[in-house]
Amino acid sequence: MNAEKTSAAQTFDYVIVGGGSAGCVLAARLTEDPAISVALFEAGPVDKSVLIHCPAGLAVLAKNGAANWAFHTVPQPGLGGRRGYQPRGKVLGGSSSVNAMIYIRGQRDDYDGWAAQGNAGWAWNDVLPYFKRTEHNERGADALHGSGGPLNVMDPRSPHRFGPIFVEAAKQAGHAGNADFNGARQEGIGVYQVTHRNGERFSAAKAYLTPNLGRPNLSVVTGAHTTRILIENGRAIGIEVRVDGATKIFLARCEVLLAAGALQSPQILMLSGIGPAAHLRERGIAVAHDLPGVGRNLHDHVDVVQVLDAPHLKDLFGLSLTGIVNVVKGIFEWRRHRRGLLTTNFGEAGGFIRSSPNEARPDLQFHFVIGKLVDHGRKTVFGHGYSCHVCLLQPKSRGSVTLASADPLAAPLIDPNFLAEPDDMARLVRGFKAMRHILSQPALAGHGARELATSANAKTDAEIEAFIRGHADTIYHPVGTCRMGSGPLDVVDAELRVHGVTGLRVVDASIMPSIVSGNTNAPTIMIAEKAADLIKAAARIPASSSAHTAQESAVTA
Repeated sequence: MNAEKTSAAQTFDYVIVGGGSAGCVLAARLTEDPAISVALFEAGPVDKSVLIHCPAGLAVLAKNGAANWAFHTVPQPGLGGRRGYQPRGKVLGGSSSVNAMIYIRGQRDDYDGWAAQGNAGWAWNDVLPYFKRTEHNERGADALHGSGGPLNVMDPRSPHRFGPIFVEAAKQAGHAGNADFNGARQEGIGVYQVTHRNGERFSAAKAYLTPNLGRPNLSVVTGAHTTRILIENGRAIGIEVRVDGATKIFLARCEVLLAAGALQSPQILMLSGIGPAAHLRERGIAVAHDLPGVGRNLHDHVDVVQVLDAPHLKDLFGLSLTGIVNVVKGIFEWRRHRRGLLTTNFGEAGGFIRSSPNEARPDLQFHFVIGKLVDHGRKTVFGHGYSCHVCLLQPKSRGSVTLASADPLAAPLIDPNFLAEPDDMARLVRGFKAMRHILSQPALAGHGARELATSANAKTDAEIEAFIRGHADTIYHPVGTCRMGSGPLDVVDAELRVHGVTGLRVVDASIMPSIVSGNTNAPTIMIAEKAADLIKAAARIPASSSAHTAQESAVTA
C-alpha cells in the first residue's frame, strides 16, 4: 500500500470482521468504554427486512440470498455424492437474523471437554456466568438462568397446538418430559424456548448492536466485504475491505477481531496468508504464517427429516387455499398484535435422547416442525403435514474448509465429510428409528397423518441407511475450523489469540474444539461475551499517539 493510501486509512482501536452474533456482542461490549473506538464490518445489509423480524419469515430467508450467503458443499461421498446446502446469515445479526431462534446452551460435558483438552477457563463452571450474563429469561432468574441481560429468551408467544401433541407422543414412546433444556438436565422432550421479544425475532443485532448504534465510539459499515487481514512483521494491523465498489484500508491500533463464522473466518485467514503453507502456495498466496490447522476440523450436526402428509390438518403450515388464507390472517394478526400464526419458529418442540442405553449422555436431538419439510424445506410442496428432524449431536466425522482460489469474492470449498465415520451412521440409523417410533404413537397417529413413501419404504437398517444417504444434510451448525487449543493443528489459544500472529483473535463458532450438543447460536454469543472480557483484560490502547503513527506508516500492501 502506498503512502497516500496509508494516510487516507481510518484507524480504530479494534476492527471487527463480521457483524454476526459474535461481532455484535464484541461491538457492544468493547464500546462500553467510551475511550475505545471500534469499527464493525459486515458484508451484508442492515437487518431491516420484515422477513427477519417476523419469526415465520425464516421460511423465506432460508431459501433466498437476500440475507444469506447460500453456500453449498463439495459433493459428499457420505451423502451419495450430493452437494449439501450451507445457508449462513449475510446481514447484521448474521445467522441469528435468519435461524430458527432456538435457545440451547448444550451440555455440561461439552464445555468440560473443552477444558480437558487444555483450554483453561472454558469448563462449564467458567462459561455459565457468561450464559447468564447474556440472558434475560422471561421465566425469571435462578442459579442457571439470567435476568436483565441483553438477549431476550421466552416461551413461544402463540404456541401451535401440535407442539404439545409431539411431546405427548414422545412420552408415550417412553421418553421423559423436560420443561427446561437449559436447566439441571438436558435429556427429555418438550417445547423449546426462543430468542423472541414481543412476538418478534430477537437477534444478536437487536439485543446488542441496535441499542448502541448511537455511541460515538462505534462505527458500523455494511455492504463491506473483507478481503484480507493486513500483516506486518507478524502482527495484524488492519484489514482490506471492498466497500462501495472500492478497496479501502482500515487500521487497528490494538487488535483485529475476526468473527466471520466457521466457514469464512478460515477463508479470510488463508486469503491473508495465514494457514497451511502448501495450500496457500497452490492458490498463489504469499505465506505470512504457516498455520496448518486453519480450515481443518470442520464438523456439523448431520440431520435427516421424516415427513408426514396430513392434507386434512389445515391449521398446519402448508400450501393450499386454506393455508394461504391462514397466512393472510396471520399477517394481519402479527402486524396488529404481534401474536398468532406468524410468531412461530416452526420447530417449536423437540428434545434430546440417547440413541442407545449405552450412551453416557444424549447424542440425538429432535426438532418437530409444523409443516412439510421436503428436502429440508428447500422444495415447495403442496398440502399440509408435519415433519421431524433428528440430528447427531456429537459426530465423529471431520472435514475442512479450503480456498477455491485466491479470489476473495469466491465462495470457499466446504467439505463437512458427512457420515465418513461408520459410528455416525450407526447412531443416526438408531435415531431415525427412535423418531419413527415417536411419530407412530397414538397422540400423533390418531390424527391420521401418513409418512411419505420416500421414507416409509425404508424398513431394514440397510434401507434406512440408504434413505439417510439420499436425504440427510446439515441442520446449520458448522463449527471447529479455527480450533482452540495448544496442539499442532490448533489455531487459537485459550484467549482466542491466533497462534504465531499478534494482534489477531478469532471469536466465533469456528474456535469450538468440538461441537456443542444443541443449537449453536447461544454458545456463540457466550464465546463473544467471554472474549470481550479477555480483550478488556489484555493490554490497553497505547498511550503515545506517536506509536499509532509509527504503526500506521508501516502498513504495506
